[in-house]
Amino acid sequence: MSGADRRRLYSRRTIWSGLAVFAAVAALSGLIDDTGKRYADEAFSRALITFAVARTLNGVISVAQGTEIAIEPGGVGVNFTVGQVLDPINDLVERFSAVMLVATSSLGLQNILLRMTTWWGTSLALVLAVVFTLVALWWPKLDQSTLRPLALRVLLVTVFLRFAVPILVIGSNLVFDTFLAAEQAAASQALDATRSEIELINENVAMPESDAEDQSVIERLSSMLDSSLDALNIGDRLNRLRDRVSNVSEHIINLIVIFLLQTIILPLVFLWLFVELLKLLAARATLRR
Repeated sequence: MSGADRRRLYSRRTIWSGLAVFAAVAALSGLIDDTGKRYADEAFSRALITFAVARTLNGVISVAQGTEIAIEPGGVGVNFTVGQVLDPINDLVERFSAVMLVATSSLGLQNILLRMTTWWGTSLALVLAVVFTLVALWWPKLDQSTLRPLALRVLLVTVFLRFAVPILVIGSNLVFDTFLAAEQAAASQALDATRSEIELINENVAMPESDAEDQSVIERLSSMLDSSLDALNIGDRLNRLRDRVSNVSEHIINLIVIFLLQTIILPLVFLWLFVELLKLLAARATLRR
């Protein structure tokens, strides 16, 4: 073996040794694990809150659906049909609730897998693989052995099992924080405001009416004035609700896209990238003298 080949061989061995030691240190230090757990908990909490908003919005829409508000200010009948206002988003909210259930379940699964991959037994398997790799790389009697490529492949498999889930969690949440967090917060606030508006209208519908037979003339006049004000107030709220409904569909669709990206598409993308990187390293795992 020429001097250049020998230097190249030792350089490759040194690189592989450095990667192996770095993997062991990363597994034992817990830095990647702690970051992944923090990101996973934050994502799961966001999904739970959004899912709760979606279910609550679905509930208040169901209560308001088909409701007709009848008020008679000054003896003139005024009817408001809340259900017609909410029809455009009724089915969409139900589908959004289903999507959020899937997204929340996906994040819960990621949390479980994260606990499994950060288990001490998985870290021990990685450390043993690192020791096996270092021995196979530097033990002189194994220069011509087939153990060296086998050791490197075992190392890559254990690295995948140990770090795949933390890396896809961290990568997905970094993309979310950089590009999607502000839009998700604005859309959730819009949904919550719409829910509050519908709840106010439902509460006004449920307000008990006074018994007109037991009222004096002054009380009846006061009641008629209150009815007129209520009609104007509810009508104004319905107009605002109409404006909200025209925009809330866009927010719901944005949230569906955001959570599908964060919980399904981005994790699969980062998992694929990690696998491709390990496959590329495995293709170079055979060291020659």
